[in-house]
Amino acid sequence: MSDPQHSGSCLCGAVRFVVTSELKAPDACHCSQCRHVSGHVWASTDVPDDRLAVTGEDHLRWFQSSAKVKRGFCATCGSALFWKPIHQTRTAVAMGAFDTPTHTHLEMHIFVADKGDYYDIADGLPQEG
Repeated sequence: MSDPQHSGSCLCGAVRFVVTSELKAPDACHCSQCRHVSGHVWASTDVPDDRLAVTGEDHLRWFQSSAKVKRGFCATCGSALFWKPIHQTRTAVAMGAFDTPTHTHLEMHIFVADKGDYYDIADGLPQEG
């Protein structure tokens, strides 16, 4: 039996990716950096780097948003795709960039103390920070 495959892309399709594993339950990050990058809330799932294949890397750009993290986006359409801790072997992949179905559901909310003042979190999921 082969590993499950989950594919996705940026808006214009210049950057595509395939994850060859089950997707870990995603979290929703409400920190100010994620809100600025995504325009609202950043929902992502952590993927081991050896299970993530990216094509169109010539269109992929990285922005180091802190000493510990860089963020990957499409240079053509601007889609935010990846959140990568420096010196770690995992990459957080944006849930909104996956082709559906993903067969997963949001697990929790993080950095909720930094969330925007224009919305409430009322889905009953655990909240941290």
